Order: sequence, then structure tokens, then C-alpha cells
Amino acid sequence: MEVRRLAVGWLAGAMLSGGGESTAAARRAEPLTPARQATANVIPAPAQIAAGRGTFAVRARTRVLIPLQPAAAASAQYFVDLVRASHPGWLEVIAGSGARVPERSIAFRLDPSLAGAGPESYRIVVSPQRVVVSAGDTRGLFYGAVTLWQLCTAGAPVQGSVTLPALRIVDSPRLRWRGLMLDSARHFQSPAFIMRYIDWMAPHKLNVLGWHLTDDQGWRLEIRKYPRLTSVGGWRVPAGRAAARDIDPATGRARLYGGFYTQDDVRRIVAHAAARNVTLVPEIDMPGHATAAIVAYPQLGVTSQPPQAVPADWGIYPNLFNVEESTFEFLEDVLAEVMELFPGQYIHVGGDEAVKDQWRASARVQARMRELGVPGEAALQGYFTHRLGEYLRAHGRRLVGWDEILEGGVPPDATVMSWRGVQGAIAAAAAGHDAVLSPDPTLYLDNRQGRSPREPPGRGTVETLADVYHFDPLPGPLSGERRRVLGLQANLWTEHVRTEERAAYMTWPRAAAVAEVAWSPSERLDWADFVQRLPAEFERYRALGIRYSDDVFASARNVGPYERHMSQDLKTCTDKLVLSLEDDAPIEGQRAVFLIDIMNPCWILPAADLSHGSTLTAAVGQVPFNFQIGKDIEAIKLNPPRTSAGELEVRLDGCEGEPIALLPLAPAADNDAVTVLPPVTLSSAPGPHDLCFRFTQRALDPMWAIDWVQLAP
Repeated sequence: MEVRRLAVGWLAGAMLSGGGESTAAARRAEPLTPARQATANVIPAPAQIAAGRGTFAVRARTRVLIPLQPAAAASAQYFVDLVRASHPGWLEVIAGSGARVPERSIAFRLDPSLAGAGPESYRIVVSPQRVVVSAGDTRGLFYGAVTLWQLCTAGAPVQGSVTLPALRIVDSPRLRWRGLMLDSARHFQSPAFIMRYIDWMAPHKLNVLGWHLTDDQGWRLEIRKYPRLTSVGGWRVPAGRAAARDIDPATGRARLYGGFYTQDDVRRIVAHAAARNVTLVPEIDMPGHATAAIVAYPQLGVTSQPPQAVPADWGIYPNLFNVEESTFEFLEDVLAEVMELFPGQYIHVGGDEAVKDQWRASARVQARMRELGVPGEAALQGYFTHRLGEYLRAHGRRLVGWDEILEGGVPPDATVMSWRGVQGAIAAAAAGHDAVLSPDPTLYLDNRQGRSPREPPGRGTVETLADVYHFDPLPGPLSGERRRVLGLQANLWTEHVRTEERAAYMTWPRAAAVAEVAWSPSERLDWADFVQRLPAEFERYRALGIRYSDDVFASARNVGPYERHMSQDLKTCTDKLVLSLEDDAPIEGQRAVFLIDIMNPCWILPAADLSHGSTLTAAVGQVPFNFQIGKDIEAIKLNPPRTSAGELEVRLDGCEGEPIALLPLAPAADNDAVTVLPPVTLSSAPGPHDLCFRFTQRALDPMWAIDWVQLAP
């Protein structure tokens, strides 16, 4: 009742003043303590909510007053468009900017007196007579429109109207940088999908999209001065036997995969993002992850035998840009065109995973180091980064790089994106640099969301919605460096995310958790309450056409002793490098997904009942071993085959010693997709036993994988 009395008194004053929010009353209103907060079915949770008395009904003929200022009008129209996505034909749009808000109307106002509340802040007052959304800047008004839409979609309409409880919301963000990163280099997404992705970010108050546009496997951004970057660097032959057999009749060669964004595409996407309060931060990766660019322009590379084709392997390649003056001119030319396209303050230059072997082995690079007075290869990357940072600063921009840039020294105004845990952010803040937290694995959206066999391909690690929600963006030493922590960013790397539908699924609803952690004050974070708000959020997703994971509500999967055990139900013998890999066949249609530790392809079915003997059936497939893992490949041990095609070995209670059964792989050897092997009989053994499965093969590529195994009495 205390919350209601406080809110009712405030609301009464506002309504008596002639409609709309009373700014004098707003200034007098004391901040609400957590104990006096109301709640609303909104994600992210607003900073302050006070409950009022009564309700306001939103109906098909409810009027929305569109302000005369174009920027404010855009936010009001955005609210109308969102409501109509769920309720076609609803709301009457009327131009209006008077001081009084008519009854049974919704109004949006830019109020300069609220500017002191901070960027992106807003207020909403819902009374039985009217609804008023106000803010000191257009970004805040936009987010007020988002929150009001969520209030309007918190439940299903009843008899043609949505009932809003009377309330007052005062809201502002916890962190400035609330981001996602989309990798379009490994797998290309259409411009239309990029704009939809931005559309989906906006209602979550996510305001930065990092756009990973270049990597070893593809260069996706048109650079007019260097057309081969996209005509050559934008295309590759996918890995695997199925792709090699997919011949393009126009060329008589294996069909190429790829694509790129024209500069006109980018301008449209940037303009669309600006209308959604999203800033794009382009990433042009350097000095490593440069293979596609070097294939297009071999003079940029270090070795005398540069790569000849854009590769399809995942992992870390040794190819770096060289450090000739002509290469810096090339990079500055590229950045000049990037800055013309992207008006935001930040340009990301990568800097991660730059293996220095080529620099170390090159006589010419070593000579350049002496010319430049650089003492070592790490310092050379520091010189490289500093030089490009100075170029960006001269053009009014700021450099962003992954946390490896700290190792060689960085420009004074550089921002560090901490991905190897949070230590990079701690070191950056201590050195006086701004930081964005983006740690693997918690904020890596290519990790699986659950253990179900229906999960799309990705990394084998499971990072649940709860894991993301409980991430602390200001841990330990960073709590005292809050001004240096710009915010956080969740990254969707797409090595194993081949389709746009899967990109959406891997993002949502974990991005909603990112949004709440980045926007809502820490005292408002409540996992149980967040979960209660998800059903309404999922209804909004359906209205907006977002594919999402509902694993948070899934019951535990229990597989009976004689049911199929998918590879995701089995245990990997080790957890060295576990991936959830998609079969490379068929080219079109549904493909199997295998959970496999590529460093030790071995599986265990625990506690199998063999008391009366069993018949074992297994379905197997093959995946290309397209992984650049350096010398680690030498640690992968293969059991020698007994026949030319190899076997699936089955062992009892351990993975050493003689197998108790062999399933010949000959029936599957020439099938690019999944093959069900002829069953074998297992002898009886009292009590439960672990069954260990391992393939025999002479070479790693292709690598055998289990799709499912099944025991029958």
C-alpha cells in the first residue's frame, strides 16, 4: 500500500496540472528504493516503477499524438508500428504538440528539462485518463516507446482492448555500450537479415552492433579502390567431400560459397540502424585473420608463397599482413572508405590471434623491425596498432581492438574489448583505457544453449540463459573503475552457424539477458522474475518473427535404456575441444549434428544394462577435419583400422584393451550423409556397464562421428 499511496499522490498532481508529466513534480519525486518498487512485464527491467490507481485501456481507436519535431515523431511512429505488428489496424495517429494531452490519448514529448537525467533516459506516466512518454533526448524517447509497447503486449487483449495499470516509470541505462557482435565473414548473411537483426536488437535497448566483416574465410565489405577484396576474397569452396562434388555447371568447378555487402547495402543498413538507435562498429581484422585479403592481393603477405585460395578451415591461420609502407597505405585506404560508410566513433581493427611465426621467420620483416627500431614481434604488433590508431584519431575516430592489443602497447585513446575472460578489461582500466567486456565462454553466443539433440551446431560448451544472466559486468577490481567500463557485448561467431535462422536462434533469448544485465541497475536483477517475464517476451518474438530458443522451459531429457541415444546424450571421453558439428551432406536439406571432441573422438554410453545381452545398432557420419589447430594436431591419436574402411570399436568399462564388438564402416564409406550400420550382438554382462565407442581410421580427414546408438534386448 505504501507504494500505491506514493504513486497515487504523484499521479494526481500530474493529472491536475492539465495532462502529461509534471516536470516540477518529477523533480520533487524521490528515487524509489528496491523495497518500494513495483514490477512490470518488461525486458530489460526499468530502473524505477511506482504503481498507481486505476487502469488505462488501449483499443483500436486509441489516439496517439505524433509530435511535430521529426525526431520525436519517429519514436511515436515506431511505437505505433510495433503495436500494429501484434494488433493490425490498431491506434489512430494524430499530429499534435499542445501542452494538454486529451483524455484517452497517448502522447510523446521531448522535454529539455529532463536532459539532466542522462542520455537515453525517459519517463512514462500511465493514468486512467492518458499516457505520456517524455525524455530529454530522442534516444530516451525511443526507449520510452519501446517500454510502452512492451506494457501493451504484456498480455493478450480482452474484449478488444489491452489494459495498462496506472504507473510511473523512471528509467535510464546502467551501461553505455550494450552490444551484440555478428560474424558475417565466416558465413554471409543477407542485407535484409542484418536489418532484421537490428530490428530485433532495438526493443531490447541494445545499442551497438559489432559487425565482423573480414577474416581468413572471407572479405565481405566492398572497397572500391581494391575490388579484388570482394571479387576474389569474398568467395570460397566449402569444406568436405559433398561440396567438392557439387559442381557449378557454369564453371565446371566446385560451386563457390560467399557474398559481400556493396557500399550501397552498407549505407542502407547504417541508416536503418540509426533509426533504431543502433550504432554499427565495423571490424576490419588485422594484422592476423588476413588470409582472404592476401589471396586477393598477394603483395600484402609475408611469405614468398602466399595462399592461393580463400580457405574453408576454421581456427587460427599463420598469415599476417606484412609491414611495408605500401601495406600501411593499403590499410589506410581501406579505413578511409570504412569511415565514409560508418559514421560512428569507433572502428574495430581486431588484433587477436596474430601468430608471429611468419614475421619471426621473414628476413624482410626483421629488417623492417630494425629500420623502425622495434625490439620484437609483439612490439611490432604494437607499432602496427599504434600507427593505425593515430590514423583513425587524425580523422576523429577511436580504435577498438581485442585484448591482445595490450601486449604490444596501444594508442592512448584505444578501447580494449576483453574476450579472454575479464582480465583484459582489468588491465585496460588500470592503464587508463576504456574497456568493453566480451568474455568467452559466457558471452559467446555460438556456444550451445542446452544439451538437447535439437540444438543447432555450435561449440560444444553449454552456456545457458541463466549463465548469461548471472554475468557480472563489474566484478572485483572493475567495481572501482566503473567510468572505464563502457559496457558489454555478446559475440555470435558463425564458423558453425551456417544459416540466418540459426543465427537468430543462437542469439535469442540470451541477448535479452545481455540487455537486462547491461541496462537495469544491479539491484533490479532477479533471475526468477526474469524467467516469469519470458512468456510475454516470447509472444513478442513470435509477433516480430524472431526464431528463438525455449530451452529455459525445457524439461530434462531422459532416454530409456532401449531408446536411441543421440551423440548429445552420450558423454565425450574428454573435453579437450568439443564441438557440435553439422554434417557436410546433403547439400540441400536436413543435416545431422554430431557432438564430438575433435582432439579425441571418443564417446561413452554410461550404465548400459547388458544383463541379458543386447543388440547394438549405430548410425554414423563423416565430417571434414577443417581445423587449423597448429601443432595440437599431433596430439590426436587414431586407432589403426583392421580393414580398408575402418571400424567402430566398442569396449566395456574403459576405452583401452580389446574391443567387445566391431562394426565395419564399409557400408558408410562412400555415403556423405548418415549411414545406419548393420547391428551387432553384445554378450551378456551382469550389472550396468559403460560402453566406450571409438573409430579406427588412417587419416583425420574426414573424421568419423556418431549420430546415435541404440541397444535392443
